[in-house]
Amino acid sequence: MSSYAPTTAIDEFGTLPGRVHEHASARPDAVTLIDAENSVTYGELDGLVDRAVAALQRDGFTPGDVVALCAANSIDYVVVMLAALRAGGSFAPLAPSSTAEALGLMLDNSGARFAFVDDYGRNAQPALAERVQIQPVGINSETAYTPFSRWLADESAVPEPIEPDPDTIFNIIYSSGTTGAPKGIVHTNRLRWPQIAGGVVKLYDESSVTLVSTPLYSNTTLVSFMPALAAGGTLVLMPKFDAARFLALAEQHRVTHAMLVPVQYRRLLDHPDFDRTDLSSFQVKCCTSSPFGAELKAEVLERWPGGLLEFYGMTEGGGSCMLVADEHPDKLHTVGQPMPGHELRIINEQGVEIERTRVGEIVGHSGFIMRGYHGDAERTRATEWYEPDTGARFIRTGDIGYFDEDGFLSIVGRAKETIISGGFNIFPSDIEAVLRENEALADVAVFGVESAQWGETPVAFVTLAAGANMDAETIKAWANERLGKFQRLNDTRVVDAIPRNAIGKVSRKDLRNLYDGNTE
Repeated sequence: MSSYAPTTAIDEFGTLPGRVHEHASARPDAVTLIDAENSVTYGELDGLVDRAVAALQRDGFTPGDVVALCAANSIDYVVVMLAALRAGGSFAPLAPSSTAEALGLMLDNSGARFAFVDDYGRNAQPALAERVQIQPVGINSETAYTPFSRWLADESAVPEPIEPDPDTIFNIIYSSGTTGAPKGIVHTNRLRWPQIAGGVVKLYDESSVTLVSTPLYSNTTLVSFMPALAAGGTLVLMPKFDAARFLALAEQHRVTHAMLVPVQYRRLLDHPDFDRTDLSSFQVKCCTSSPFGAELKAEVLERWPGGLLEFYGMTEGGGSCMLVADEHPDKLHTVGQPMPGHELRIINEQGVEIERTRVGEIVGHSGFIMRGYHGDAERTRATEWYEPDTGARFIRTGDIGYFDEDGFLSIVGRAKETIISGGFNIFPSDIEAVLRENEALADVAVFGVESAQWGETPVAFVTLAAGANMDAETIKAWANERLGKFQRLNDTRVVDAIPRNAIGKVSRKDLRNLYDGNTE
């Protein structure tokens, strides 16, 4: 049995602000949050949340209302999140890197009454200027908005208590936007509670020190941040990832837990300070969000103390898998097995279930499934698949994969990213795996472009490893010698960096724009 076995009992329902209050009552002087500027104890955090709730209520916030956040990780950011929940509402965390136009669409879709913005979120300012119904507040910034410290209610203010409603919206999380318009993914309090209470895996306790280096607007971050805070541990917040700073903080604070994405693991392992940094305090490292290569997993296990967990799933919910990498070193090419209470199946292009060992689209069902896309019933329906016999609701992942004979899931690629060339399905991940065998390459991304002859044809963007000197034509020839006839690259470009979002996902939309801009 895995050492990360499910917990045996949790409260039927509770809230994250409620857990913070419990720790504040029992351990008021225990340090809970550390950011780039300050630190707070559980007692201080609970008091700040009450002052923020009182300020929200003073300014007209009612249960069911939404606050938007467009800012980097900080103590104030967490205070606002918790205050929105304690006041009976929800929060919509927005990516500061989004365009002003996209942020305007998100603000409209969420129906936010308040927006909390810092200097990182300056792109939201034009959108807020056009939406006078939204009250802006500045956090950790020099904006013209009312500063957070002045907006907070007095320490003597007592907020009106609100009874938590399990079916109220907890958050509206917007899709990463690597393709198409962002979608607002709705989770309720009832769905979030099992994650918060640690009902899936037993990872955190009061002694945990978690280094948060991915942004709080991402579900990747929230699924680790929430249980770590609910457990009563200490969380160190990085406003922006930097490999050298991560290593210094990990050693300084004797960090025990971290959630990272694959590109962060690569940058940390490549940093000259990695092998001389004391990381012996680590108990568990986690990974999710984008493909985590088997070779990289093996290197993490070899060089970095502590266990390694990979999670596979979607912000929309459905079925999730977990790979306990340190317990299954022979399965590093997979994303693990379905977690307890999670069911995954394979369907074909016609939406018909097929054998699990055949390649097809992955669909999943569990107790954690989004209510839907906020205000978008049509797109919600498009992501659902219903089991014909029982009517059980599954979520279509858009991922292509299959199970092996031991029940471990392998991901082949994304359905939308499949390149159809000459009638053959080509998966970019297969070509990328070949390119990664070339030691001269540091990063790779493959996608399809239109071809008059073949319908589509694959092209690659690559970055060079430090000290490497290899031109695009040589790389293309090297790869095509090793690829199958229909996989061969039509074009290769050497670039300084592969466009990725803040949680490490390749932005193929940006790749195509970059490619089109260089093509007559």
